[in-house]
Amino acid sequence: MATTSRGRAQDRAKVAGGQDHEVKYEAKKEGVSKDTVKKAVKAAGNSRKKVEAEIGNR
Repeated sequence: MATTSRGRAQDRAKVAGGQDHEVKYEAKKEGVSKDTVKKAVKAAGNSRKKVEAEIGNR
């Protein structure tokens, strides 16, 4: 796992729905709005695979 500048472990397998830059990245990657990503995180949890699957189902 990568670490942040503060020395914390960074988990790339998860989407932090409260972090605007992560939501923006996922929205751009999937070609959807930020709101769609936030709703997917709320519905499926923060697992990146589950969020992407939830977006694919919409």
